[in-house]
Amino acid sequence: MTRTSVCLFLMTLIAGSLSHAAELTEAEFRALHAKLQPDVSAMWRSIPWRATVLSAQQAAAQQQKPIFIWAMDGHPLGCT
Repeated sequence: MTRTSVCLFLMTLIAGSLSHAAELTEAEFRALHAKLQPDVSAMWRSIPWRATVLSAQQAAAQQQKPIFIWAMDGHPLGCT
């Protein structure tokens, strides 16, 4: 399932069921949750992510590699 189709699906789901949000069953939730999981073979999963700058610095020093830092300020869908 592509990112665009997931977004369209979610917009349709939200628009059509705002007044019926409490009617989502456990089975429907589990099915939706399974569809929205990222692809396990996605390239970003092969990157050795670090949770802190300190652990990234230590790993980079040991491997003699640079650090790439992704930092944002603002809303993730549009930095302001």
